[in-house]
Amino acid sequence: MAGLKNKTIIITGASRGIGKAMAIKFAKNGANIVAASKSLTAHPKLPGSLEETVADVKKSGGQAIAVQVDVRHPDQVNNMVESAVETFGGVDMLVNNAGAISLTSVEKTSLKLYDRMHYVNDRAVFLCSQAVLPYLKNSDQGHILTLSPPINLNPKWLKDYSPYTASKYSMSMLTIGMAEELKEDKIAVNSLWPKTIIATAAIEFAVGDKNMLNVCRTTDIMADAAFEIISTNDMSLTGNLFIDEDILREKGVQDFDKYLNNPEFKGKLYPDLFLDE
Repeated sequence: MAGLKNKTIIITGASRGIGKAMAIKFAKNGANIVAASKSLTAHPKLPGSLEETVADVKKSGGQAIAVQVDVRHPDQVNNMVESAVETFGGVDMLVNNAGAISLTSVEKTSLKLYDRMHYVNDRAVFLCSQAVLPYLKNSDQGHILTLSPPINLNPKWLKDYSPYTASKYSMSMLTIGMAEELKEDKIAVNSLWPKTIIATAAIEFAVGDKNMLNVCRTTDIMADAAFEIISTNDMSLTGNLFIDEDILREKGVQDFDKYLNNPEFKGKLYPDLFLDE
């Protein structure tokens, strides 16, 4: 394993949840973190902020900067990359974690909401990946990791919220395509998706049920799985749509109770979207 020492990693959507957990995990293992999100300060309805993420990274002994970026806008994406290069001298890895979700049907999804999901989800993967490529080509461990699911064509995942599903599957298609496109440049491209629902404020906000958090895992499982993927120097590990639990089991992890959001919960965890039971 190559590790992450002195590697510079851009993480979008790093204000809270999975993005924040990854920032802290990577920093503890020596990475320089470029924490990016739409706002530097706290959201009126959701806990956490970029400022808090950077402060927590520094408390853990890591290095980090906060960059305000709306991933829908190319100029802001380019500024994010330029800030990383100016501060740390380059970019080695990109984690496409920013996302927008609405579990609504075609009939009930406005054009504005449809565009927002596609701009923040798949279009942002394209924009951010394109912007970092010149720097990843100069890295000895270039990697793009996108939070998107396996492409499951079971109609049940398309029936009720196909606008959202289409945006997430497009992200995964970009992973598969870029992995082939960038093989000769020795840049790995992979996706990661949780086996169970992850306890985040965004999930609580989207689902509208606090009880859902009792049947979830914490963000730590995604951070640990992501670390196992991007810390390798095996550039043949590319073009995969990984599941967090699967990659950790391959690495020898056996105790998954440590990831329970409610340690007292003994029932069945709630599977994430796009995964057949």
